[in-house]
Amino acid sequence: MQKRTKLKSLSRFLQILDGTFPSGVFVHSFGLEPHIIKENVKDIDGLKIYLKNLIIDQYSKMEFVYIKKVFEALENNKLNLVKKLDNQYASYLTFEYAKASKNMGDNYFAQIKNLASKDIVKEYFQAIEEKKSESNEIIVLSALAYDLDIYMEDFIVMWTKKNLINIAATTLKISRIKPSQIQQMLFEFDEILEDLGFENIENKITNFNPLFEEIIFSHKNLEPKMFTT
Repeated sequence: MQKRTKLKSLSRFLQILDGTFPSGVFVHSFGLEPHIIKENVKDIDGLKIYLKNLIIDQYSKMEFVYIKKVFEALENNKLNLVKKLDNQYASYLTFEYAKASKNMGDNYFAQIKNLASKDIVKEYFQAIEEKKSESNEIIVLSALAYDLDIYMEDFIVMWTKKNLINIAATTLKISRIKPSQIQQMLFEFDEILEDLGFENIENKITNFNPLFEEIIFSHKNLEPKMFTT
């Protein structure tokens, strides 16, 4: 029988991820604006390629690796490793991205700190409370997902789809791509995410996104934006 996450856990986690409530939402565009201005992304096909490359070049080499390491550390009761991962995460980010990650993590933590049921997650949350650990968004959410017995693959898909939706939505303001096209394109990512092969996530963390670096350095008057609500 195929393993599946409990519906109650999924329902609770979807509520937490919804930016309508106090946690809000932020997402790094990783150069979407200059891609559009330089016409590297000018239609729905270009946007799909851009988002797919974001998963391949960015998320699978950094964020997914962090999620995997946090799940493994929690499973093995390695609190110090969880704190180390949390405290080092910002060193891979730009200043504004690091600040937003911490602010969002704080927002999430304020809402979920009393939900933990597993001792190791309670200890991690206590470390945040005592300022002995940072509270980066992806680490805090990984800990909550683990506590709710959400399978790592399910969490990665939900976290990634949330980001893809938020990034794609920004194109409505800066391009002529239609909302209906974006909706249909995002449906196609369900199969892309399903075929990722999460068992092959590497252990090495890297933060070099070649397409992001190329487009930013070729258009020096533009900077990647952070969308926050």
